[in-house]
Amino acid sequence: MYSFTNDYSEGAHPRILKAMMETNLAQNAGYSLDCHTSHAVSLIRKEIDDPHADIHMITGGTQTNLIVISAALRPYQAVIAPATGHINVHETGAIEATGHKVLAVDTRDGKLTPALIQQALDFHTDEHMVQPKMVYISNSTEVGTQYSKAELEALSRICRLKNLYLFMDGARMGSALTSPINDLTLADIARLTDIFYIGGTKNGALFGEALVIRREELKPDFRFMIKQRGAMLAKGWLLGIQFEELFQNNLFYEMASHANAMAGKLRAALTGMGYSFAYDSHTNQLFPVFSNDLIEKLAKNFTFNMDKKIDETHSSIRLVTSWATAEEGVDELIRFLEDNSR
Repeated sequence: MYSFTNDYSEGAHPRILKAMMETNLAQNAGYSLDCHTSHAVSLIRKEIDDPHADIHMITGGTQTNLIVISAALRPYQAVIAPATGHINVHETGAIEATGHKVLAVDTRDGKLTPALIQQALDFHTDEHMVQPKMVYISNSTEVGTQYSKAELEALSRICRLKNLYLFMDGARMGSALTSPINDLTLADIARLTDIFYIGGTKNGALFGEALVIRREELKPDFRFMIKQRGAMLAKGWLLGIQFEELFQNNLFYEMASHANAMAGKLRAALTGMGYSFAYDSHTNQLFPVFSNDLIEKLAKNFTFNMDKKIDETHSSIRLVTSWATAEEGVDELIRFLEDNSR
C-alpha cells in the first residue's frame, strides 16, 4: 500500500546521505561546536538576512517547542495557541508538564488573529489567573493552511504592542514558503517573529530543526536549556551537515516544492471530481471530504490519517505528500478515486 500518512516516512535526500558518508570518518568537535554546524549557521543567517541571530540545532520539533516555551516563560506565564496547534494536541502535555498552561483558542482555519489573541488577553485579567506571555503559531499550520505577510504583520504588531513573544513552529516551513499562494520569505519571518524554527525532519532530513532566536533577552544561556532538557546531541555535527546541505544549492526549497507539487496535482484532480475539502490548504497536507464507504475502500489500498466527522455519512481524511512522494503513487490514488467515485 502506498502511504500518504505523513511527510517523514522516508529517510533522507541522497545528497544529505552522501554528505554524511563523505564525512563519516572525519573527527569533529561535539555538541554542535563543529565546523559543519558553524557553516550551516552562517548559511541560515544569510538566508534570513540577520548576521546576529542565534541559531541552535535541535533533534526534533517537540523538543524544540518544549525548550523554547520553558526557557522563555516565567512559572506563572502561559502560551496562547490555536486549539489545533501541535503543542496542544500532539505533544502529550509536554508544555503543561513544565508548569506552563496552553491557552487553546478555537479557530476557523488553524490560524490565530489579533482579535483572537485579544480575547485571550481580555479573559486573563489579574494575578489570580495565568499571565499570557507568548503566542504560538505554526506555518504551515496543522491543517495545511498558511499565514500571509499581512496576517503575520498583524500578529507581530499586536504581540509587540502587548509585549508578547511571537514564536513560530516551522516544522513544515518549507511547504509554507514554496506554496503557490505564499508571499513570505524567511527574512520576513525573521523580521516579524521573536523566535522560530526551520524544520528539517519533515523536509528531507533524517532528523533535526534549526531554531532561530532574534529577541535579545531569549538568547543568553540557551545552550544550558538545551542540555538540561536532554536535547544537546553529542554528535551535533550530524545536524550541522544536514542543514549545510539543506541550505546549499536550494535543496531545502527544492524538496518542499516537490511535496507541494504532488499535493497540488492531487488537489486539482479531487476538485475536478467534485470533492470538497475541510480546509483550504495549498501546502502538502490535504483534507478531502469523502463518504465513509469510500474511505473504507481507500484504506484497503492506501494509508492515511482520519481527520474528523463531517456528518453521519461523510468524514475528512488527511493526505500528506513529501519530498520523496512518487508521482506514480499520486497517479495511482487518482485512478483509484476515479474508478470508485462513479
